[in-house]
Amino acid sequence: MKLSVIIPLYNSGHFLSRCIGSLLNQDIDINDYEVLIINDGSTDNSLDIALEFANNHSNVFVHNKANGGVGSARNKGISLAKGEYIYFIDPDDYLAANVLHTIISEAKNNSLDILTFLSKSTTKPKLFETRTENINLQDFKITNGIDFIASNRYQNEVWWYIIKRSFIEDSGIKFIEDRWMEDAIITPQLFLNAERVAKLPIDAHRHLIVEGSAMKSKESAHYLRVIDDNRNAAMVFESLINDLKEKSANADCIKRLRVRQQSFVFFMMVRMLKSEISLNRVKKTMDQLSSTGAYPMDSFVSVDYKGFNYVVLTKLFNNKELFYILFKIFNPFLK
Repeated sequence: MKLSVIIPLYNSGHFLSRCIGSLLNQDIDINDYEVLIINDGSTDNSLDIALEFANNHSNVFVHNKANGGVGSARNKGISLAKGEYIYFIDPDDYLAANVLHTIISEAKNNSLDILTFLSKSTTKPKLFETRTENINLQDFKITNGIDFIASNRYQNEVWWYIIKRSFIEDSGIKFIEDRWMEDAIITPQLFLNAERVAKLPIDAHRHLIVEGSAMKSKESAHYLRVIDDNRNAAMVFESLINDLKEKSANADCIKRLRVRQQSFVFFMMVRMLKSEISLNRVKKTMDQLSSTGAYPMDSFVSVDYKGFNYVVLTKLFNNKELFYILFKIFNPFLK
């Protein structure tokens, strides 16, 4: 079997049919791929919809588990997968029509550990047309993951990538569980271990913009969790950067990882100003980050994050005492 597509499913019944439908509307044989739906304790009609597809399509399978979060569901999917390659897609996203043949063929023919392609963010639920940008399937660069990060503003989300299953299994790398930011942590781990990586300019994935999603929710508990998971990601990146320094002298890769690490801190601090977090917790968090290279943010303003707003806010945020004053002014909990 060539491909296993893994869908972590939790209360996404409204979107699921379109997602699975797009996976079935592809140009590869039904026997060459499987769709693994990992139902993570859904309480809506998600499971019923998934089971209906499984009953009508021989390559669609449903596995039920207790709720454990996206990372837990994806890890379960990896353990069940039979395909040579694995692709993760969220149930509220979908694929353009007839893109999998090209993607799978290029990954297999070039023995790639990771193949990345193009994604389009949209509010349109039926943007199935595929567009390419001067695509030349015989002329794309294969490199190792460290050099790829050094030369590219890589994406956090795993739905940008198709990944060789044996590479994931041999690396022992897994998604973190019981936290968000699981994509942002596993993606660089995979790249730093990959020997063969390439980028294919095929317009394949559709990221549907959905109000009220976990990362966009303004509810207090969700917002505080996002803040803490950004902090955790920044702390994890410190060990990734230190490990890379020991095994590679690629300064450009180290620089880009440092920029990404400090981006977690920057957007965490923006969220702090809008949240109900306490000032004491803010100070504790900033003291933790000060013990690493994540703060102050001396690398954040870069080719990846440039512009007047980034420059000004970074300068303000890098002054802890000034940030605490801004926090007292803008934080709604203290008003």
